[in-house]
Amino acid sequence: MREGWEYKKFEDCLEKAPKAKQVQTSEYNAGTKYPIVSQEDKLVSGYCDDAAFLCHFDKPVVIFGDHTRVLKYVDFDFVVGADGVKILIPKDFLMAKFLLYYLLWYNIPSLGYSRHYKLLKELSIPIPSIVEQQSIVAEHDKINELISLKKSQLNDLDALAQSIFYDMFGDPVVNEKGWEMKKLKDIVEESCTISYGIVQPGDGVDNGIPVVRPVDMTQTYISKKGLKQTTKEISDSYKRTILKGNEILMCVRGTTGLVSLATKELQGCNVTRGITPIECNKHNDRLFIYHHLRTDGIQHYISNFTKGIALKQINMQDVREIPLITPPLPLQQSFAAKIEAIERQKQQVKQSLKDLETLLASRMQYWFDS
Repeated sequence: MREGWEYKKFEDCLEKAPKAKQVQTSEYNAGTKYPIVSQEDKLVSGYCDDAAFLCHFDKPVVIFGDHTRVLKYVDFDFVVGADGVKILIPKDFLMAKFLLYYLLWYNIPSLGYSRHYKLLKELSIPIPSIVEQQSIVAEHDKINELISLKKSQLNDLDALAQSIFYDMFGDPVVNEKGWEMKKLKDIVEESCTISYGIVQPGDGVDNGIPVVRPVDMTQTYISKKGLKQTTKEISDSYKRTILKGNEILMCVRGTTGLVSLATKELQGCNVTRGITPIECNKHNDRLFIYHHLRTDGIQHYISNFTKGIALKQINMQDVREIPLITPPLPLQQSFAAKIEAIERQKQQVKQSLKDLETLLASRMQYWFDS
């Protein structure tokens, strides 16, 4: 325990929250006036115009998702969205932002979709002086501000890449520059069948063949680290989708149209049924095709051919028929060189972001692990 700090039981730190009227999920965006705060990741889930639902507090509060464990700092009037939202109103000796940072550091264990508030009730909350709380909050806020800046820079660089594409090639749907059109099946290597991968990869094994799943496709370039592994026998039964490490990977189930790039370290790995590997032939540049597939027009095409409700998917024949512009290879390569320069900048920003996140974790540990 830190010298001079008091420790109080969690619920002894809170004022009793009034019972708030809840807007059902089906009623989200039934207006534009009052922000709806729910237990999902986004700070604001929608808007409502009915003032009868509005919650007003004279000071900031912390929102806790009882099912999701999501934590939010809220310093504005809001409407409570659906079930599972807990409003934490700190007493005057405790700053809401300080409480938020402490709970983020504590990293409440997951109980699945069960309720988690019972875990909060077991906590003892550190209570330094208000002046010290203000200092700690200011330190954490500054680091988070820099983290947000780095994330914004990454978004700007992604937007720049798409902007360069449209500047060089125009809108591929309108094709005002008159580029030759081909179907996806016509710009791939002869050995590339544009097929889905392993249907039943089985339980994970040690020292097996790594398999890329749609859940792994969160970055432009996919790393081998952390991939689930299947047996060599199962992987070999789907030899058509064993990776060479130079493919574009496209989701064809779930988040259809999402694309990532395989790296050389993925050579010999495989993919699941939710992904199709696309290996471009020598007449087409991989980075050009990757960014082409991400354009609004192609994503709209994929969306139109996506079927299903519980599980959305697109037929492989429709994927093979995706229409693409095919400018001359030197022009594609010129575009790719610009993109590679942007990717180098992104890697620098990502490293800086990683360092800041490490610093934040270190400072939280310093203050709260006592």
